[in-house]
Amino acid sequence: MTIGIGPSTPVTSQSTSGSRTQDVSTKGTEQGENTAPTSGSSKPSSQLSTLAQQLSDSALRAEERDASLDRKALGQKADALLSQITGQGYHNNRARYDAEVPNTDDPELLERAKQATSFVNGRGSNPFSGLSQDQLVLIIYDDSGTFTANEQRAAWQEDYDQRQVWKQAVVARGKLEYSQTGKMTDFFKEVLGNYNDLPPIMQAQYPDFYAPRLEHLIEMDFNFMTHRAEGKGAPEDIFDILMSSEDFANLGKRFANSTVS
Repeated sequence: MTIGIGPSTPVTSQSTSGSRTQDVSTKGTEQGENTAPTSGSSKPSSQLSTLAQQLSDSALRAEERDASLDRKALGQKADALLSQITGQGYHNNRARYDAEVPNTDDPELLERAKQATSFVNGRGSNPFSGLSQDQLVLIIYDDSGTFTANEQRAAWQEDYDQRQVWKQAVVARGKLEYSQTGKMTDFFKEVLGNYNDLPPIMQAQYPDFYAPRLEHLIEMDFNFMTHRAEGKGAPEDIFDILMSSEDFANLGKRFANSTVS
């Protein structure tokens, strides 16, 4: 059975919107905090402070957007924004994006935009390396003009890379669980937990059945070796899910496709 796996490492934000905004906007970007990526590079504290303020403002805008749109409209909004920084829509506008300069005289912001353009063209490091998924999502889906298209592309690339690491790890754990127990219940729990931790604009890109189906699989506690449901549900339920699993197989494409474009 193929199950679409959600993106990136699970986040640990608070449940209330106000505290979530604070957590998202300041974590890892406070002035003076050690936020050096694992590669050993570091960002000046003043740059971190500027980025923290931008993320704080972006989080407020995201909160207003998420509250004003229903799930379907939010998903459509996400698709439209992603089409500008991924796939053919991005490549068709590369020359314009590479020439884009932030509307500011702040040398740090100008340098960050320049670094992002260099990075997406295969030179240098990603200016957003090491940011959390919540922070990256704020940059990716911000339509205020705060970030250049290449900065958003760089943030998308970092998010993509983090998601690939998480996917490989969760699949490896799922295979181990299956080989040892015949089940995939813990795998389904981890995938569902990841989905539940996603920001609303990312959840909206999944079909409505995604979470309920995972919940049902978890409740069934199905043993694929003995073909028995050891939890709630009848064994034949698994065949209904398998018959409709094509939808699940395509879910990964909702975010970044299976390859970088």
